[in-house]
Amino acid sequence: MNQAYSIFTLPNSLRMVCRHTSGLVSYIGVAVNAGSRDEDSSHHGLAHFVEHTIFKGTARRRSWQIASRMEEVGGEINAYTSKEETMVYTNAPAGFEERAIELLADLVGGSCFPKDEIDREREVVTEEINSYLDSPSDSVYDEFEELAYAGSGLAHNILGSRDSVASLTGDDCRGFLDRYYTPANMVVYCCSPLDPQRLYRQVEKHFGSLHFPAPTHTRVAPPEMAAFDELHNRGTHQANTIVGARVFGRKDPRRFALFLLNNYLGGPCMNSRLNRELREKRGYVYTVDSNVSLMSDTGLMLIYFGSDPATVGKCRRIISNELDRLAQSRLSDTAFEKIKRQYCGQLLVSSDHVENRAMSLAKSLLYFDTIHDISTTAEHIRAVTPEEVRSVAELIAPSKCSALTLV
Repeated sequence: MNQAYSIFTLPNSLRMVCRHTSGLVSYIGVAVNAGSRDEDSSHHGLAHFVEHTIFKGTARRRSWQIASRMEEVGGEINAYTSKEETMVYTNAPAGFEERAIELLADLVGGSCFPKDEIDREREVVTEEINSYLDSPSDSVYDEFEELAYAGSGLAHNILGSRDSVASLTGDDCRGFLDRYYTPANMVVYCCSPLDPQRLYRQVEKHFGSLHFPAPTHTRVAPPEMAAFDELHNRGTHQANTIVGARVFGRKDPRRFALFLLNNYLGGPCMNSRLNRELREKRGYVYTVDSNVSLMSDTGLMLIYFGSDPATVGKCRRIISNELDRLAQSRLSDTAFEKIKRQYCGQLLVSSDHVENRAMSLAKSLLYFDTIHDISTTAEHIRAVTPEEVRSVAELIAPSKCSALTLV
């Protein structure tokens, strides 16, 4: 326990993190250390399908009762799935914390996956897949990852395919839930004005009866990435391109230097280096950004841009020049201090989004067994040196990058 957070562990090994707030809204959810990476090859899309269908009926509630349980008091319940995690989360006016906790426990422990509901939701997910396929600026990421992570559970996209989703059954869903939605594999988070000890008692009351064995994760690090440079013809008017390289996993101490480099190159601000070079100076792109996606044992740094097909080569040369420059020479101390100050300021602004901050608590405890909050991250960022940024830039030097263009 520390001044800002209270961390508890139930007798059944479920962990819980509470942040006491002075707000009028409570944010409560469950983070599960399981995602699309944990599916076997015959069940692609299962983790995401489970995330959809746990809302479709429990031993105590029908789907409409689940949907309205939080909404009838002005709150909501939702979920998302990633490669390595699933989040089921609520928000509601303060005072309804136990309602949220009891509902989440019912979904995790009592979902029964009725066949008629499963069949209807299969159509919903199929439409989600169709919508995603119609958006090349989204699908280019998954196609790049299929190549970059070939031969591993990280290669296939989170939604699965229309064929794989068509084959999923209620038994498949129940088996995945029983295997991974277990106390030792989950974290409950609560950001609320309610006393943490009282929240703990409520979580123990509703989650304490769960007694499933801890899952045995069989995550295997993907094989070395073979460089590629591919053009996939999709008949689109705009070219969607990703340039990127494999990096390290989320626990590597170099990650803070990589975060800083990523933000400088193609972060969310208009003054990012690539936005200035490609959009503001030359008008080649409408969108250019970079992002870092770190897994438990590997990761990717990706630069995306959408442009006219005729300017793809020019954009790539500019990007290569920037990556070469960063890998070969250090940024000046004055410029570097500005970059760090901007990043730390962005961290502070982002902390105003209470729900995202609440989820970050759960993910931190899930992956690091401790809380790495915004102040901790800012301390690490301020300690980064120009040489450390130059060193991680070598990982994404042009000679180590792959590229994929959809056009």
